Amino acid sequence: MSQQIDRIVIIGDGLAGTNAAQSLRERGFAGSIVLLGAEEHLPYERPPLSKAVLLGEAEPDSARLHPRDWYAEQGIDLRTGVRAEVIDRAAKEVLLHGGERLAYDRLLLAPGAQPRRLPHLEVPGADVCRLRTIDDSAALKDRLAGRLLIIGGGWIGLEVAAAARRAGGRVTLAVRGALPLAGVLGDEVAQVFADLHREHDVDLRTGTTVEEVRHVEDRTRARLSDGEDLEVDTILVGIGAAPDVEPAAAAGLAGPDGIAVDAALRTADPDICAAGDAALHEHPQLGRIRVDHWDAAIEQGRHAAGTLLGGQEPYARLPYFFTDQYDLGMEYVGHVGAKGFDRVHLVGDVPGRLFRAYWVRGESVVAGMHVNDWDAIDEVRRLVGGSVAGLPAR
Repeated sequence: MSQQIDRIVIIGDGLAGTNAAQSLRERGFAGSIVLLGAEEHLPYERPPLSKAVLLGEAEPDSARLHPRDWYAEQGIDLRTGVRAEVIDRAAKEVLLHGGERLAYDRLLLAPGAQPRRLPHLEVPGADVCRLRTIDDSAALKDRLAGRLLIIGGGWIGLEVAAAARRAGGRVTLAVRGALPLAGVLGDEVAQVFADLHREHDVDLRTGTTVEEVRHVEDRTRARLSDGEDLEVDTILVGIGAAPDVEPAAAAGLAGPDGIAVDAALRTADPDICAAGDAALHEHPQLGRIRVDHWDAAIEQGRHAAGTLLGGQEPYARLPYFFTDQYDLGMEYVGHVGAKGFDRVHLVGDVPGRLFRAYWVRGESVVAGMHVNDWDAIDEVRRLVGGSVAGLPAR
């Protein structure tokens, strides 16, 4: 990287981008910081959108990272409702929607991800939605008490199902595979989540897809692959998210799987870094991974600030996330990645939902989690990345 740094531009004002801006000031950077956000809202965090905010237990404003005055006090030029369209690497400029060209000395790409869609189901009149933004959460909150069809058994789908049941809604959950989360957790742990939701009267349909949606005479019907035709009020598509790679891809810095960065979060362009949901990171322990979770966005944003200022340290933090569903809470550390795992090592009372699980590939522990065992998280962190020889007895 060159030595003179007068302006740093950050594309994306989510957790990664905003934490990077804050960390730049904390590290003593006195130059110009421009923080660009595509949404009109002040920067906010997303976990409450499928939890407390969705349930109405917290106001949407509680998800904001900072009040508006904070950005001015920090000398951060926050621009909301602004979309970057082109990255001109040769000129070191970002072309914004509307025509403004914004020069940079260093650039951070933190654009996040976008929910995957099923366009063939989005028929006129039908209430087919996704959950990504604070506006999505506010709109879905008012629909939770109705008849909700959720497509996809990932973390978002399961959390929304739990919220809807607490709100008194009737929930059908259509999962393509034999169990929700089986590819990530393995059958035995995935069964815990399947049983949990069925015990709370979620109509869990495994091995099932939604073949067609029709909206006639103010009624929406969904035809499932198991042959049933359901009348529903709202359909939530929760089939994962894809990294938002434009305009990074057009600038030669990204592919469909994300924006490739090295261990320090630097792209192929030495003046450009990437962090958060869209960053395809070369992790020192886990290899090439992309992690779209709350903790990674925060910590990668902070680390990227150091790299933007010339740091060379690798980002080595293990991925972490958590979920709360009904009376089940869990924390997960690590990442099974594309290579998956060979077996799951279980410790504790699985039927009683008080246990720890460790995912093993070869002789290495690649991920671990606890369920309702809140004193175990330090042990889980310590064992992930180590040898199977260190695992506790079953």
